[in-house]
Amino acid sequence: MDHSFASLTDTALASGTKWLAHAKVRPTRQRMSLAALLVGDGKDRHVTAEGLFLAAKASGEAVSLATVYNTLKAFCDAGLMNEITVDATRSYFDTCVEDHPHYFWEDTQELTDAPSAEVAFSRLPEPPEGAEIARVDVVIRLRRR
Repeated sequence: MDHSFASLTDTALASGTKWLAHAKVRPTRQRMSLAALLVGDGKDRHVTAEGLFLAAKASGEAVSLATVYNTLKAFCDAGLMNEITVDATRSYFDTCVEDHPHYFWEDTQELTDAPSAEVAFSRLPEPPEGAEIARVDVVIRLRRR
């Protein structure tokens, strides 16, 4: 995963706009700019709202932190991203929506992909009546020795 952001180029804006259109998300100026920063270079990313906010500001975009949070939530609702909660105060947003586990590096507060082939579940509990399992998030917390 790339932890930097794409540059706000015409190509990145076109890629971001196409990404939004794929999920039928209304392409406002701010959504297009944030989408370009997230996927404009074709790389997947794990980002925090604060990190995306700072990248948007550095690119000259006039956007509030609240707008970034709301936009990330809208992208998740549209199926463009997944929110990965690592503790009560921190969430990461992942542009790769395929099922896969994550490592959370406690010392650097970084979220990275873990190898999917090495995680196995022999059984999950039956969901309660009237419910279905939507997704299983696996976050493996790491500490350097």
